[in-house]
Amino acid sequence: MNKETEIKLRISRETLAALREHPLLKKRNKSGWQQRELLNQYFDTPERDLSAARVALRLRRDGDVVIQTLKTRGNSVAGLSERNEFQWELPKAKLDLKKLDDTCWPESLAGLDKKTIKPLFTTDFVREFADIAWGRGKSKVVIEAALDLGTVSAGKQKEEICELELELREGEPEALLELAAELAASLPLFPCDISKAERGYRLLDPSSYQVNLPAPELDPEMSLDDAFSALAWHLLASSQRLAEQYQHTGHWRLLQDWVQCLGELRALASSLGQAAPRATTRELRSRLDALLEDWRTLVLAGNDDEDVRRAAPEQFADELLDTRWGQFSLDTSRWLIARGWTAERNKRGERQGAAALANWLAVELGDEAKALQLPLYQQQPEDLAEQLPRIERLLAWLHYARDVLLKAPELDRLYGELSKLQQLANQPISDEILDARVQQAFAVAQSRGWKHLVRK
Repeated sequence: MNKETEIKLRISRETLAALREHPLLKKRNKSGWQQRELLNQYFDTPERDLSAARVALRLRRDGDVVIQTLKTRGNSVAGLSERNEFQWELPKAKLDLKKLDDTCWPESLAGLDKKTIKPLFTTDFVREFADIAWGRGKSKVVIEAALDLGTVSAGKQKEEICELELELREGEPEALLELAAELAASLPLFPCDISKAERGYRLLDPSSYQVNLPAPELDPEMSLDDAFSALAWHLLASSQRLAEQYQHTGHWRLLQDWVQCLGELRALASSLGQAAPRATTRELRSRLDALLEDWRTLVLAGNDDEDVRRAAPEQFADELLDTRWGQFSLDTSRWLIARGWTAERNKRGERQGAAALANWLAVELGDEAKALQLPLYQQQPEDLAEQLPRIERLLAWLHYARDVLLKAPELDRLYGELSKLQQLANQPISDEILDARVQQAFAVAQSRGWKHLVRK
């Protein structure tokens, strides 16, 4: 068994050509570019039992060699994935079910009749690959860079494969992100948290690609640092999956959810007080502000304008042809791995970062609720948009951590009422909207959950 640590980066054909001659890869290329054709047949039951267990089973023909591979459940965060991989060289291109024994076969599939496993789809591509090696501090890094160009085929359905795959051979996983980020500084490439196998399943069933990742479970006693880290990784990974699926389908709701993920990450990053000195989050906030300025504005316009919605997929494709999204995704991953918000903070910041989440959250939400001054905006509803950053900070924590505030009443209802107030604050001013803002501010202020927060 091998552990496979890799990152997949979606690219265009133009970027693929540019990568062959990229100065950074040229300098570190120790083997020269080599080429081989890989023909892959994937297998599953008619009910997709292997996919449900997050298992991929394939036969690969690499020249005259046939390899059977089983990839089992692993971890994937923001494009960087780790999975266990079992391989067997076979004498012919026929699946050997006897290899799938208890040493590799998941316990969750123990009762499966393996004879029901049949071919489902193919992923055939040409791979250009090279060993990229360099010194990183006192250690050595070796990464296989692979440029894959080909096709996923499921019946009459087809999708192009065009990606850069970086697989760690030696060194620390952070080196994968470092190399990817350096390349993304000048070329449009970004983490693609979907495997070739998932693409095949998506061709068979568009709904099979899981966009909604399970939210992290937050514990009242966990530290603020750990809670923020878990939520930030979740939002970054979710935003990447939403970007992938919106590019594929163009469904408007996916773009709305993508913008919401970015907005929640922005809100959380600005809510940490001295636990995250402003200098440590400045670059993250700046990049998020630039993305949100363009895309939140478009989404708000598109919610009421079908022409905007129809034009959005092409505009999003243009976004992905720029370097901005890839740089943001990869640099944010590196920042989260390094816990960049903890750099150079003072002792009070260290205490806040180590504080139990429930204790910190009760104080933070109480302070934000009091500072919102809802009675004022019942009198001056035209100024409510000024409070959107504060409303968004409240909503972000209520979205993911309201179960942590065990003694607070009706927080689900408060979240819903506050969301309605946010929507009204984003709408252009009219007499009708101003009246609705007054009524909604009153509804929030009178809710039991709000009263509990402001008493803290």
